[in-house]
Amino acid sequence: MAESDLTIDRDWTDKRMQTFIGNLLRAGVLTSALMVAIGAAVYLVRHGHSPTSYRTFQSEPSNLRTVGGIFREALAFRGRGIIQLGLLLLIATPVARVAFSIFGFAQEHDRLYVIVASIVLLILAYSLIGSALSA
Repeated sequence: MAESDLTIDRDWTDKRMQTFIGNLLRAGVLTSALMVAIGAAVYLVRHGHSPTSYRTFQSEPSNLRTVGGIFREALAFRGRGIIQLGLLLLIATPVARVAFSIFGFAQEHDRLYVIVASIVLLILAYSLIGSALSA
């Protein structure tokens, strides 16, 4: 196999990987935005006429502070739960991108980038788990 054939194969693989990652990011953001919009519509239909009190701060309910609680609320078709699920999808999109990058670099036998992307994924996981435990 000539060296130029190897370069063409690698470029094609790189291009295919970049295309897939771009589509992954686009789909994640659009799905997230659609889910937040649906949740907002549900919330406004159910609570749009409720009076708002700006004198006291009210944080999100405790059942929306865990992933399981968010899924339960979204499956119950509650507006806040659907909005939170959309935000979780938005956060998961770049994490999925890093995870797929590890797979893509492994397919290309690029050990350095597999190691770097794995470290980035570990840092993301640590920060997400750490923030979930402190909540």
